[in-house]
Amino acid sequence: MREPLWIPSEDRKQRANLSRFIDFVNRTHGLKIETYAQLYEWSVTEIADFWAVMWEYAGLMASHPYETVADDLTKFPGVKWFPGARLNFAENLLRYRDDQPAFIFRGETQKSAQMTYAQLYDTVARLAKSLRAQGVTAGGHVVGYMPNLMETAIAMLAAASIGAAWSSCATDIGPSAALERLGQVKPKVLFTADGYFYKGKSFDTLPNAAEVAQGISSLEKVVVVSYTRERPELQNIPNAVHWDDFLAKESGLEIQFEQLPFDHPLYIMFSSGTTGKPKCMVQGAGGVLINHLKELLLHTDLKREDRIMYITSCSWMMWNWLISSLAVGAAIVLYDGNPNYPDPGAMWKLIEEEKITIFGCSASYLLFLKKEGISPRTHFDLASLREISQTGSPLSAEGFEYVYREIKPDLHFNSISGGTDINGCFAAGNPTLPVYAGELQSPALGMKIKAYDEKGASVLDLQAELVCESPSPSMPLHFWDDPDGSKYRNAYFDVYPNVWRHGDYVLFHSDTGGVTFYGRSDAVLKPSGVRIGTAEIYTQLEKLEEIADSLAVGQNWQDDQRVVLFVKLAAGFSLTEELKDKIRKTLRENASPRHVPAIILETPDIPYTLNMKKVESAVTNILNGRPVLNNDALINPQSLAYYRQVAEKLASHQ
Repeated sequence: MREPLWIPSEDRKQRANLSRFIDFVNRTHGLKIETYAQLYEWSVTEIADFWAVMWEYAGLMASHPYETVADDLTKFPGVKWFPGARLNFAENLLRYRDDQPAFIFRGETQKSAQMTYAQLYDTVARLAKSLRAQGVTAGGHVVGYMPNLMETAIAMLAAASIGAAWSSCATDIGPSAALERLGQVKPKVLFTADGYFYKGKSFDTLPNAAEVAQGISSLEKVVVVSYTRERPELQNIPNAVHWDDFLAKESGLEIQFEQLPFDHPLYIMFSSGTTGKPKCMVQGAGGVLINHLKELLLHTDLKREDRIMYITSCSWMMWNWLISSLAVGAAIVLYDGNPNYPDPGAMWKLIEEEKITIFGCSASYLLFLKKEGISPRTHFDLASLREISQTGSPLSAEGFEYVYREIKPDLHFNSISGGTDINGCFAAGNPTLPVYAGELQSPALGMKIKAYDEKGASVLDLQAELVCESPSPSMPLHFWDDPDGSKYRNAYFDVYPNVWRHGDYVLFHSDTGGVTFYGRSDAVLKPSGVRIGTAEIYTQLEKLEEIADSLAVGQNWQDDQRVVLFVKLAAGFSLTEELKDKIRKTLRENASPRHVPAIILETPDIPYTLNMKKVESAVTNILNGRPVLNNDALINPQSLAYYRQVAEKLASHQ
């Protein structure tokens, strides 16, 4: 077995929420669970008992109790969770009303603000009154086209208190992409802002907001937050009003939390949409709530005294996940802007100043720091920091090692993976277990995940397809505009009947119990029929100082598939024959001859989604003569022009 990078102290394990949860399970069910492995096995065999205990441990607030945990766990999809229960999502997040900070806002331009739990409750109450006066009711729809501001979360909470479903995307995405998402749900009210800051520059988004508003015929009101300037003119936006004018003037109001079924729609989430129109997934209030609390309390070890922050925008489900921290009573630090502005020390300065205890980021952010040779521990006081949560895409073993070497040797590195689809994690961290390089520590509780080979057999220590054999509460209720459920079934259940196929390529380690992720399985390369995860190539190329980023795709070629590698070079380097040889040698010796690309080309840019995930599928489609159906899903759609030129050249040389 490999040496762990970190082992939690006995004191840390004893103080972990997870340890308290095991004691709670043992007391309430007369069990003698001692290890996480035993707890996990119980959670996926006694599924109803596990979620019932989770409800009680998390203290879910409900005006009416549930009749049973699940009507029929063999219905997958289609199980109905906690029938009979009546609750409100926002009420559960607003259970605290004291003077502890709920939100700490920091923008890259040094704009800052704070709001206590008492102030948050009061502001949500005022906004909820205004939304009701606007005619928003339970079952309605409210959307946000917003930066990562306190007002974004307040708008979501006000909508949820009434029972309206919320959907959002960030103002840094184009109006056509925003319209394609938000327009589908036919909202009555749109929240937006006058602009945002990025790399020290102010961007005016009112013209974009006007275009989105004009494209949604159901809209009755557009509420505009002043962020980059004071009270801009709104005459070009139909039915627009300033936030301050829309917000009810009274204070001391009580929120009338609508008591709704467990599966009442809360969020309408969108997939990245790189292969077509974004999937439009409807998720239930109770399912999201209980799953987020499981992950925050048990896997993240979040406590009331914590200050938690994630580099995210409201386009990404990590925003939804982060906001659920309110239910624990923690302080949420919201950051808007470029995390590397004015320099790569920006986030570490923020952690030092705001005494952040749990910091969340993507693999691409950490790899950027690693490539730049940044050593946060050398320049910043990170005494408050006890955990880094990482997600978005797989992080290499070297990335894990960088965290412990250059950031902090004694912290819980909590690498997690799941998806927008479940608004949560299939595999997650564990504050009581060791951390091994390149591995997520454990399957998440209640998630019966396996790795299936091409014959549909469960395998260990082999790269294979991630599946989930049993339902869980936060899986989508249904897809939007999918009356017969066919879109839903085709998305996850078309390969293995009654089993969720997630679309990730993974390996379950029999020795450590951890899980390594290798990227999307639709990005798996198959030269000569041998399956290769693209992450295996990226891991090796990260070691080369000459390469800033890379993209590997498969091109159908002479009745086989060849690997085409695109490299984005670091400043001061060029793609010489010597560098190509170095790349080939590195892959051949550290991976296998199968990993060596047939073609190596220099690219000016790598396409990424709005959620900062590398997009192999778009380039694969281009190289294989297939259309890319949704350029607007990319943060940099202009990058695809280069790949179209390459495709033409490669085609002419066949």
